[in-house]
This record gives sequence, C-alpha cells and structure tokens, in this order.
Amino acid sequence: MSSLLSFSRFIDTMNEKIGTTISWALLAAVLICSGNALVRYAINTSSNAWLEIQWYLFGAIFLLASANTLKRNEHVRIDVVVGRFSKRTQVWIDVFGFIFFLLPATLLILYFAVPFAMESVRNQEVSSNAGGLILWPAKVLIPIGFLLLTLQGLSELVKRIGYLQGLVDASEFEKQAPSPAEEIEAIKAANQIN
Repeated sequence: MSSLLSFSRFIDTMNEKIGTTISWALLAAVLICSGNALVRYAINTSSNAWLEIQWYLFGAIFLLASANTLKRNEHVRIDVVVGRFSKRTQVWIDVFGFIFFLLPATLLILYFAVPFAMESVRNQEVSSNAGGLILWPAKVLIPIGFLLLTLQGLSELVKRIGYLQGLVDASEFEKQAPSPAEEIEAIKAANQIN
C-alpha cells in the first residue's frame, strides 16, 4: 500500500502543477478576447482564428484543470446530504462513486477519445471556418484531460482506501478551499470591519 500511496502523491503533485500552469491560459484567453473586441470595434476587422484560440484555451483550462479540481475536492457534490454522515461513511460513498461512476465514465470517454484525436492528427484536421486554426491540438486535449482525470480518480481512490485502513489522514483529501459557509462568514466579517 505504501507504493500506491507514493504513486498517489506523485499524481497529486503532477496534476497540481498542471492545474496551476494551465490557469494562466485564462489570462491569455481574457487578453485575446479583449484585444479581439477592441480591434473589431476600433478598425472593424477580425479573424475566426482569434475566436477559435479562445475556445481552445477555455477547453484546455477545463480539460487540464479538472484533475486538480478533483484533487482539491472542489468538484460538485451534494454536501448537504453527505455532510450529515460520519467521515467513514462519506469515504465509503466516495469509494463507491469513484469505482462505479467516475472511473468507468472516464475510461469510456478515453476509449472513444483516443481514436477520435488520433484520426484528427492523422488527417491534420483544420477548422472549416475561413481563417480558422488547426483542430487536432484541441482534440488531443480531450484524451489528455481524461487521462489526467482518470489518474487523479485512482489517486483519490487509493487515498480513501488508505484512510479506511488507517494509513492516511483525512486532511490529504478533504476540501482545501473554504466552504461556501466559511466564505459567507468571511464576507460578513469584512463588511463589519468597513
């Protein structure tokens, strides 16, 4: 189990670095969007390439950062219901969800996405829009993103099993960001100071 936990920590570190790095793509997308809008209104010209690069960047952000979102336990869940159970029961629910929902879904998408992306690379697929970009890099992001999400799902599963065996502290997979209730309290406190 210790080798699995080491591998899990490697996956966590890798996905955290990828997630942090790809977050800069949001700034690039905003700058491109703003620049494109300014040019379009100032000199009445534009290109489909500028619109498509924004789509590619947003796609890259969502696909490559989803594994880090899972690692940080910030994905959508029903905390109102699950939060009423003991920590151990919550972990069992997570294990069930990873085994029967997350991993089968990501593996199925990978199964179809790899040939889809490889066909696009093989054909050197290009956008059908006038002035559009090459498509295959965007399509290759799909299997890469789901591979990272699959690996993170396996990492989370290993950590949950480690917790159930008493080898892992719950802090390794608990939410790292403040809860909505904590954020509301922080806003209220900040407003009282002002």
